[in-house]
Amino acid sequence: MSFAATTMLYFLLFTFIYLLFKLFLHPKQNTINHKKPPGPPTLPIIGNLHMLGKLPHRTLQSLSKRYGPIMSLQLGQVPTIVISSSKGAESFLKTHDIVFASRPKIQGSELMSYGSKGLPFSEYGPYWRSMRKFCTLKLLSASKVEKSGPIRKEELGVLVNTLKKASLVGEVVNVSEIVENLIEDIVYKMILGRGKYEQFDLKKMIKDGLTLMGAFNLADYVPWLGIFDLQGLTQACKKTSKALDEVLEMIITEHEQTTNTDDPKDFVDTVLSIMHQTIDVEGGQDLVIDRTIIKAILLDMIGASIDTSSNVIEWALSELLRHPRVMKILQDEIQNEVGNKRMVEEKDLKNFNYLDMVVDETLRLYPVAPLLIPRECRENITIDDYSIKEKTRVIVNAWAIGRDPDVWSENAEEFYPERFIEKKMNYLGQEFESIPFGSGRRRCPGIQLGMITVKLVIAQFVHCFNWELPHNISPSNLNMEEKFGLTIPRAQHLHAIPSYRLDDAKLE
Repeated sequence: MSFAATTMLYFLLFTFIYLLFKLFLHPKQNTINHKKPPGPPTLPIIGNLHMLGKLPHRTLQSLSKRYGPIMSLQLGQVPTIVISSSKGAESFLKTHDIVFASRPKIQGSELMSYGSKGLPFSEYGPYWRSMRKFCTLKLLSASKVEKSGPIRKEELGVLVNTLKKASLVGEVVNVSEIVENLIEDIVYKMILGRGKYEQFDLKKMIKDGLTLMGAFNLADYVPWLGIFDLQGLTQACKKTSKALDEVLEMIITEHEQTTNTDDPKDFVDTVLSIMHQTIDVEGGQDLVIDRTIIKAILLDMIGASIDTSSNVIEWALSELLRHPRVMKILQDEIQNEVGNKRMVEEKDLKNFNYLDMVVDETLRLYPVAPLLIPRECRENITIDDYSIKEKTRVIVNAWAIGRDPDVWSENAEEFYPERFIEKKMNYLGQEFESIPFGSGRRRCPGIQLGMITVKLVIAQFVHCFNWELPHNISPSNLNMEEKFGLTIPRAQHLHAIPSYRLDDAKLE
């Protein structure tokens, strides 16, 4: 019997046993009617899992139009609330933030993030609070971001010279690839203190890991199906996790042999400088920074930096190529400020109002994470007359919120930066019409670093070069499909032809 047939047989057998249990053996539920948010009908065992499709953020947006912005789903055995409006997001992520501040345990983070020790996936409590404070102060503070400025400057200078040579022969360049490589080089030098390792492809491992953690894993929703690994995700997670662990061990060992902990040079040095130290946490327990925690932090920092920034830059450049009017306005703004004899400096960024609008509009349409990392209800609570039980999972559809026509008007699907002329976004958790970095206690701590990198790269690309699509592609037929995961990269790489537009530009 084939594997597929055996799997189906097991599934049908357990379905039958489960239905017998529900019908005859399960204790009767309390008859008190707890009002749940509206939602679609469910199937036995899998609930609504079959409805999610390949692009769950789009499917959930469509369902929310039928059942409402606060919608109830049953994902396997997990009761789930899906939020698709700014008002709902504000209620869950601000008004009742502490109730929904924790994370559910999911197989991907347990296997890939050392038992969910990474900052994004750890449950709310003393450990998470202590590690967030450490990462914010020691790794992501304003002074640390400023200190890494020369790295961004150097790597962008090298790339501009490479693109300048390509422009001389009218070469079609893979914009997605060069942006990813640029961000990878910046991140490695900032975090690891060096460029790429030739003996392994860390970027690919990270991207594979993010894809696996973003997948809807049956084991997370129907735990007893986990032993069969029907999707192959458990095996894939273990394989990728093992490969990443070997790489991180090598990186840490390399730094241990060369680091002067009294004078840390990069992120790894900084983390190693507090190895074995004890952090006083709440509840009377002390936290010792061990090797596992260090690897979890490094994995967070590398993964969160490479994929997120490169995706935002790629989507921004894609929309600029589709909208020559917007590209021209942005180029004129930058040229009026810095002239055409030098490249953009980070100190110039504060003067580019239209660039801010372009980035805000890109983040509205293409948030860093289409579905924010799920939260978990820590206690029974009633919101808007809906009864929400402890352990209910909460998914915030940031992608749908940014495209809500009730907030952004009927042209919500259109790339139109001017909508931000009188609306300044700071992404610090007080505005819920667009929440690309999340909000509340679980908001992304690396916003400042990410925004500076994104804005500088976009500004440099459009200031130093004019860009055209390949001859067989027009702005109206450029493929803008996305892939789903923790992030939403382009489904197809972006290709374009650069032409150098400055007069012997130099970095000052």
